[in-house]
Amino acid sequence: MIAGMHEQDLMAYIIFGLILNFAFSIMFGIYLSKNIGMKEMIESKGDKEQSILVGLSLFIPFAKMLLTLFRVTILQIYFLNKGHTHKEFWVYMTNNQD
Repeated sequence: MIAGMHEQDLMAYIIFGLILNFAFSIMFGIYLSKNIGMKEMIESKGDKEQSILVGLSLFIPFAKMLLTLFRVTILQIYFLNKGHTHKEFWVYMTNNQD
């Protein structure tokens, strides 16, 4: 038993969480590409690498999905509600901060 559940149950939760993350990520990507434009996204994308915690979140059920929803929340609360654009969010997410 791991964390109070059988290994098969834990793997099922991890796989279901990854499927949900895939769905949310695709929807979020489509939303951003409609508001920014694919060409603009490609031109303004930086070379920022994701932190190691993002990679490790694959092994915690639903953590990756919650991370995607957290990014959606940041977009709404910090950027859009303060008058920033979708493109400014994209640049923030993909470029290193100096």
